[in-house]
Amino acid sequence: MKRIALGVQYDGAHWHGWQTQPHGKTVQDALEAAIRRFALTDISTTCAGRTDTGVHALEQVVHFDTELARDMFSWVRGVNAFLPPSIAVRWAVEVKGDGDDAFHARFSARSRTYHYVLYNQPVRMPLLAGKAGWVFRPLQVGPMQEAAAFLLGTHDFSAFRAAECQAKSPIKTMHDIRIERRGDLVVFTLTASAFLHHMVRNIVGSLIVVGNGNQAPPWLSTILDKRDRSLAAPTFMPDGLYLAKIEYDAVWNLPQESVSALPWF
Repeated sequence: MKRIALGVQYDGAHWHGWQTQPHGKTVQDALEAAIRRFALTDISTTCAGRTDTGVHALEQVVHFDTELARDMFSWVRGVNAFLPPSIAVRWAVEVKGDGDDAFHARFSARSRTYHYVLYNQPVRMPLLAGKAGWVFRPLQVGPMQEAAAFLLGTHDFSAFRAAECQAKSPIKTMHDIRIERRGDLVVFTLTASAFLHHMVRNIVGSLIVVGNGNQAPPWLSTILDKRDRSLAAPTFMPDGLYLAKIEYDAVWNLPQESVSALPWF
């Protein structure tokens, strides 16, 4: 039995999230249907991190087990032949190891990085619909950066956790938060050990409240300490959220792409 890892990129605007659903309109459903048509057998996949409806992935990582003998480039070209334009397998590699030492797309991951792209202009831009969030009030990056610093380190992130979150623990380690303005765009980049359901969108929503002057930066520290979701800002729109990078130990030798901060923006 071989374990194959894939790097998958997708435009989430066309799909109801990653995880399989009875209606079949998810990225996992489309990917497994394409694998089935190529491999002529049912194969289940496991991903590094489930994404919600409307959320994109620059590089989702998945794995599956199979007894089929195929060249790695065949998995890429063969599966892509049956995928819609909004999803593509970018690379494939066989990962060695058995039992507790086996590669696992989710449990072998050391950290995850997300980008949130925000268009900050008085009038919305139709060309960015589904690709970036939008705030019409002017935002100040400095106060948002000051507020974000309170979230670095290991904390209980219950204040930014969706009610339907299934994670066993709300305690996560935030490694880095970068916020930069690029013309009319504000790009948030968050790296953590793992994220709770809606955690990035809830944090971005609260940072926006600071950026538009409605709250001072220490407000985020207060929200974090009180662990009360009702005190934070509402969940922000999914349009500008991108799963950017899953970090693994070099021992797995994954041919991951060097992902820059959204080069097409």
